[in-house]
Amino acid sequence: MATIRERYDSREATEGVESPSVDLIYVVEGTEDDAAVRVLVEATIPALYAGLLFQTYHINHEGAGVWEVTVRYGKKEAKDTGESSFSFDTGGVTAHITQSLATISRYAPSGTAPDCQGAIGVTSDSVEGTDVTVPVYNFTETHYLPIAAVTGAYKAALFLLTGKVNSAPFKGFAVGEVLFLGASGSQRGADDWEITYRFAASPNVMGLAVGPITSINKKGWEYLWVRYADAEDQNVLVKQPIAAYVEQVYELGNFSALGIGV
Repeated sequence: MATIRERYDSREATEGVESPSVDLIYVVEGTEDDAAVRVLVEATIPALYAGLLFQTYHINHEGAGVWEVTVRYGKKEAKDTGESSFSFDTGGVTAHITQSLATISRYAPSGTAPDCQGAIGVTSDSVEGTDVTVPVYNFTETHYLPIAAVTGAYKAALFLLTGKVNSAPFKGFAVGEVLFLGASGSQRGADDWEITYRFAASPNVMGLAVGPITSINKKGWEYLWVRYADAEDQNVLVKQPIAAYVEQVYELGNFSALGIGV
């Protein structure tokens, strides 16, 4: 019959706030069956020791029915089912624009340079524009959901909402400001799922002006583009904005289906 006892040099500890740990060392004798060793170890070792949580155990077969087992206890790192964690960054993204916010000055060898009404990089047949950094608020939420909540239908809902924009206020943002970038998840044993949801937010804007065109309203993830036409200024043929268009390029989605609050 197999027996288990704690070894004399057990309970070596590392103290500290960040990574405290304790190792309990056991000796199992009387069997060559590693499965029997695991059953005996798991029935013997405590779930908690000195306020630390069980993490792992290591089995070493020394031969002749003798096994050494090292059990590690450490600081609790895992989140419990129902808990959540959050992160964000305000890094911008690069966008190509053809229209400036304002023309600060114009210069010419003599007289006044032609007025392109804010168009950038005007040539004889096009408006070349430039690349700029625009603000985007990226944020993620990680939630720990019970097994029963993460059904096939729920996974399908995550898939179908990916690439959609909020149709109702969400996490403090107005309609049209949040784009759902998708979710990734993994099952933690038989208890729950760890799922991380990724979002990007871009502000709605009101009263934009494009050259002489004013009072333009655009939701965060709608796309604004400008049409130009030939015009003459200072006896020079230039391109000037004649129309602005706001386009919907993402479908709306009901983010309440994510089940992580609004």
